[in-house]
Amino acid sequence: MSHSVPADERQDRRKTNALFSENKLKLGLFGLNCDRGCAMSVSDDIPLLTWEYTKQIAQVADRAGFEALVPVARWKQIGDNGFNGRNFDTVGWAAGLASVTDRITLVTTSHVQANHPAVIAKQVATIDHISGGRVCLNIVNGWFEPEFRMFSSEFLPHDRRYAYTSEWYEVVRLFWTEDSEFDFEGEFFKVEGGYSQPKPVQSPLPAVMNAGGSKTGREFISKYADAGYVLLTGFDLDTARAHVEQRAEDAAAAGREVDTWTTAYVVQRDTKEEAEAYLRKFAVDEGDMSAGEAAARFLGLNSSAMEPHQWDEFSLHLRAGYGGYPLVGTADDIAERLSQLSDIGVTGVSLSFVDFLDGLARFNAEVMPKLEQAGLRKPYIASHQGR
Repeated sequence: MSHSVPADERQDRRKTNALFSENKLKLGLFGLNCDRGCAMSVSDDIPLLTWEYTKQIAQVADRAGFEALVPVARWKQIGDNGFNGRNFDTVGWAAGLASVTDRITLVTTSHVQANHPAVIAKQVATIDHISGGRVCLNIVNGWFEPEFRMFSSEFLPHDRRYAYTSEWYEVVRLFWTEDSEFDFEGEFFKVEGGYSQPKPVQSPLPAVMNAGGSKTGREFISKYADAGYVLLTGFDLDTARAHVEQRAEDAAAAGREVDTWTTAYVVQRDTKEEAEAYLRKFAVDEGDMSAGEAAARFLGLNSSAMEPHQWDEFSLHLRAGYGGYPLVGTADDIAERLSQLSDIGVTGVSLSFVDFLDGLARFNAEVMPKLEQAGLRKPYIASHQGR
């Protein structure tokens, strides 16, 4: 008896998954599943993370035509003030939002050492069915060592983590593609009688993201990912262009095309002076220095690696938006900088805001039309479908 997926369940992911939209510059939201999002700040301007708040953000982004919601997989707080300690599991979060949105892609971020391939393969396939082919798996090794200790997992050396991750994803793909039971024995995993049904909706496979920046990380992206993140904090555009072009060359050498995404934090006000003043307010005057210092330490970064002025700038961007690219100023300033990122080859940008609802209202009203006028995005009319 055949257990293969009925043909009418499988769909070309380019028709179902917004990550493959025709917009020249795709947009996402980053970190909205965690309390305080990407802003390491103790400001009272930041709403408490609740499901209702998260759902509203997702629906506003969905109706504005954003392509992706990208969560942070977090298990413990960073620093002494609770930063990101209150958070939603990315799998349940994605499944819940899949049922209250229509088009936007739901990314589920998975720490490979915290999730067995059989479990994540089943979870992603389930979300793919709930969403009608809109899931994306963001594969992360993890960097926050206290979380590994919580899971009683060994914190592997960097290149060993990527060897583990590669084998992990190879096994995930077997669960997604093998109709009959299969056996697998590798360096890290042994599977006897592997089996998983139903298969994902997306054909040939669900979309995959990764944010590796090292040589081994870039090799993983080139081999497996559909979208790879590059960190552009503090880079001038020429340096940023070189990093983006390197990603394209890596993918071409592997015989593939991979979209290059980055993250950015948005501080939008009527004048540039107001925006810069607000940045100083929440990230300096009310900055969570403990979270910033802890994040830098566990990322393996410290002041000895940079000149003092470079360290100060990096620390500011880390607190303001998890080290994302700064989009600070008026709607014109922000649209221009996004256009510049597109010009150097960036395909997508995941945005964060101090208050996502307030930030999205400003962005959608004033920046989005300018991106459409610049030919970076097509106007989007939401179906709503009664939501």
